[in-house]
Amino acid sequence: MNDTFLKACRRENTPYTPVWLMRQAGRYMAEYMEIRNKYSFLEMCKTPELAVEVTLQPVRKLGVDAAILFADILLPLEGMGIGFRFARDEGPVIENPVRTIVDVKKVRVITPEEDVPYVLEAIKILRRELAGKVPLIGFSGAPFTLASYIIEGGGSKNYIQCKRLMWEAPEAWHELLGKIAESTVRYLKAQIAAGAQAVQVFDSWVGTLSPEDYEKYVLPHSKYVFDNLKETGVPVIHFANNAGSMLELVAAAGGDVIGLDWRVSLDRAWQTVGFDRGVQGNLDPVALFAPKEVIRQKVKEILIKAGKRPGHIFNLGHGIHKETPVENAQYLVEVVHELSSLSYEQLLEA
Repeated sequence: MNDTFLKACRRENTPYTPVWLMRQAGRYMAEYMEIRNKYSFLEMCKTPELAVEVTLQPVRKLGVDAAILFADILLPLEGMGIGFRFARDEGPVIENPVRTIVDVKKVRVITPEEDVPYVLEAIKILRRELAGKVPLIGFSGAPFTLASYIIEGGGSKNYIQCKRLMWEAPEAWHELLGKIAESTVRYLKAQIAAGAQAVQVFDSWVGTLSPEDYEKYVLPHSKYVFDNLKETGVPVIHFANNAGSMLELVAAAGGDVIGLDWRVSLDRAWQTVGFDRGVQGNLDPVALFAPKEVIRQKVKEILIKAGKRPGHIFNLGHGIHKETPVENAQYLVEVVHELSSLSYEQLLEA
């Protein structure tokens, strides 16, 4: 099996830098759209055979070094007693937003085997399909990001309802985040038991918080998740989007590998995180719309900043855009493999 990704997670030497792309199974691929045009997004998530096929598409097409389960971070919500749907062109809509202590008391902690059996079945099938090929990554939303959807009732620009609950009713806030954190631990442990060989925790919207609020209202709950996953022995990636101002705190929350967005310089960010952790990133997703010589130069710059240090996993700084030319995504994987195979001196001259 191609184990460069798992070795990099453990900061072991690898012959080249492994690469995968956040949201690599998605709408930029014609193969994905063929299925998407026949089924709703939730049907794809909840039908193991469809989720398996969509997960495998970028492995075949791009030659990435890891597969990531096709699913959505909101899937555990139904088991918590929170209904949701995906409205066309509006994204997720929460049917019963949680905004009071009375609401919080009704929220349940999930039992993954009963609440998301289709996710676990997809993972079991994927492990068989990926045998001898590449590792499988499972994932979950982080407590804050899931709370933001649950409280706001969907996506948000300013997170007013979310911050209002956090500041006006901290007891309700911490009880809700505690239930989400425990559900996240159970969900990820179930994924690992089903066969996931690494997991990533997405804190996609935490960048809306100040470092002080993150430390007081979020860090303890995120730390609970990472602390409780240590006993699994499986690498855990912690991706906090737009969190360059509080990387020390993000690292303190936990994770074997810290995901970096493109707004930070990888060398300085790695120094902040600490060289005893791996890092993942951090090409601007929009760079995949640039000419190939520009993509190549940006890849080279990131690899130089990584300095051939063990523990770097190449990725985008956020999810791949739906309009991305697929040939540029293929080129990215090729050029990461090519340039990272060179010595540091050869890389400087390339």
